[in-house]
Amino acid sequence: MAAGGGRYFCTAGRGLEPFLAREVRERLAATEVDCISGKVFFSTEAEPSELRRLRAGERLFLLLKKHTPLAVSGNKGMALIPSPGSSPLACSQRKILHDIKCFVIEEPEYWLDVVSVWRNFHGGEGKKDDVSQANRLPLKRKAEEETAPVTKRQETEQARETLSEDCQVEAGERCVESERKSDQDYWTESKASLEDPSRISGEKPIASEQCSFSFRVSCRCSGAIAKILTSQEIGRAIGIALMKQFGWRADLRDPDLEVIFVHLNDIHSVVGIPLFRLPLANRDYIKIAGLRSTVAWAMASLAEISAGACVLDPMCGLGTILLEAAKEWPEACYWGADISDSQLEGADVNIITAGLVDKIELFKASVKALPLPSDSFDAVISDIPFGKKFKITKDTELLPDILREMERTGLQRVSILFPQCGGKMARKVK
Repeated sequence: MAAGGGRYFCTAGRGLEPFLAREVRERLAATEVDCISGKVFFSTEAEPSELRRLRAGERLFLLLKKHTPLAVSGNKGMALIPSPGSSPLACSQRKILHDIKCFVIEEPEYWLDVVSVWRNFHGGEGKKDDVSQANRLPLKRKAEEETAPVTKRQETEQARETLSEDCQVEAGERCVESERKSDQDYWTESKASLEDPSRISGEKPIASEQCSFSFRVSCRCSGAIAKILTSQEIGRAIGIALMKQFGWRADLRDPDLEVIFVHLNDIHSVVGIPLFRLPLANRDYIKIAGLRSTVAWAMASLAEISAGACVLDPMCGLGTILLEAAKEWPEACYWGADISDSQLEGADVNIITAGLVDKIELFKASVKALPLPSDSFDAVISDIPFGKKFKITKDTELLPDILREMERTGLQRVSILFPQCGGKMARKVK
């Protein structure tokens, strides 16, 4: 496998898979693009700087394994005679763990090839990444530990004692690694691979030139397999198998290889290595977070913004849509309106942080009566606040007035985000 090229997958929020698939084709000249719920698989020869520019994706991984779901129902192999005192369930668990370990560590040479590509992306140094050597921990966790180290330790110990199995198994299929899941992932990883395999099995790790290489495992499972095994049990088994196969060592706090990501469900079995420590969705130019940046970018892409276009967000909030649009299509001009002083203040902070003061203008106005002439903008883009965090009253009564005013000011295209089937969907109105 050549450096700078390979097979990848990128996680995406619900409904954003088509946007991401189109983006990897256009931005990365990707081939073998395959979409499933929450993930897009593709091949590309793009360099790291180009991969970092993906805007519709959440996290990017080097693909190690992609397979059909592991057989759980039917329990093939259950002809095994349970040992005295062992239940059929325990026997089934051992069989499935054995299958998982075989699936994960088969083709060890390919593992080493992928790790070599990962090293090349990071200049041959395992511990060089998005943050400096002095800031190895994820920013949120580091900040929490610096401000309240004792509390953090107490919470971790309490989690180890009380965390239930329900917390380890995701019922949904949203495959987005976010800061909200850091506590769960840490629990899974803390259970994975802590024990020395030589003490458990009597075997010594295979001698290898990469014996000093350290790693940690993050495992998620749902569906049939989650009814038999927990994520931490699977993660622990995989960690031990990797130590025995390659002689690597587990390191939960400061690993060379940040996370070996394993996702098992009724649709597929996937193993990957995150290419970058921080999610692609983290925008360093957004100081105050509002609408998810990936969703904002997808909405802006629907507007088909061209050079010299005038774009309006009449309910701009913290300005995320305008920021994403201005960063991607800098040759257009942007205006944002909102009735809330606090939202406009936050948007102004974001605009200054992003260095887009000369590109985005803000003004206070009600979306029901914009002080603008008709057909004065080439595109109107907006996230109508029908969500849980921000919600306007009498939604159904106001919606016709809002849409009429947007269509009045938008000369060519109007793109809005609105709730549908429990989620939010971006639609092109004009």
